[in-house]
Amino acid sequence: MKLSVLVPTYRRVQDLERCLDALKFQIRLPDEILITVRDTDDITTAFLSDYPADHLSLRFLTVREPGVIAALNLGFDHFTGDVIAITDDDAAPHIDWLAKIEDHFASDDQLGGLGGKDWMYVNGKLQAPHMHPGASEQVGRLQWWGRTIGNHHIGTGSPRRVEILKGVNMSYRRSAVESVRIDRRLRGTGAQVDNEMDLCFKLQRQGWKLVYDPTVAVDHYPSKRFDEDQRSEFSALAQSNMAHNETLVLMQHLPLVRRLVYLTWAIVVGTRRVPGIVQMLRFLPSQGLLSLERAGASIQGRLAGVMTHLLSSTAS
Repeated sequence: MKLSVLVPTYRRVQDLERCLDALKFQIRLPDEILITVRDTDDITTAFLSDYPADHLSLRFLTVREPGVIAALNLGFDHFTGDVIAITDDDAAPHIDWLAKIEDHFASDDQLGGLGGKDWMYVNGKLQAPHMHPGASEQVGRLQWWGRTIGNHHIGTGSPRRVEILKGVNMSYRRSAVESVRIDRRLRGTGAQVDNEMDLCFKLQRQGWKLVYDPTVAVDHYPSKRFDEDQRSEFSALAQSNMAHNETLVLMQHLPLVRRLVYLTWAIVVGTRRVPGIVQMLRFLPSQGLLSLERAGASIQGRLAGVMTHLLSSTAS
């Protein structure tokens, strides 16, 4: 089995170096590594021209539009392996990452996608999952009314089927993604949140199985972003984009009745991440005006997601 690795990157050369160094020491080495680099990213281009690849087979792909979706889709167009393993430039795969990925795909020909745990480091300190109050076996799920559950970074237990994988640690069989690409209508100029959810739902509609195994692991050092989504700082645009993307993906995926239930729940209640009216009221005493801004941007984004879906449905 031939294994390709895809690493989208943008202006984070120290993180990228750590990622590539981790790939050098895999007990099962990659057959090729694809690095997608923006055409405006001179810093990374210069770094890669001097990087000692040693025994790694590195290929550089130039991306001419912003956002991780273009980078991922370009990687899907050009990888040559039987499986493509994807990680972020701010992650470092564990030494047995590729070996375990290969074992999973070799042992189950119905497996279309595989995900694993990302051990989170914040300010250089490991956030141990067993110390996290939410450590759980509930990972990568879509509840019937449309609420999504992530928890990939705190997942415990044995391998199990899931519905959603996480972009920092996901792998796909070539035959599953040959004719599938991530929806370019998802908004954002960098991270483009929930792009992996779009891909996962498309593969499941084709009958492929998705599995999460917490022992298929990477260390994740969430690093600086160069777009509207700055993680720790509120941005109305980033919040609206996130709500738009989640809404568009679920409107494309859910049957009609569940879409109506989802939209009602999302706007009236929502989640901590994408709040509706009830969540806004819940956090109003502690967050004040910020709670109103987050809910307002979220509802605006959800309505925009519905419009994007309806316009595409009308056009088709």
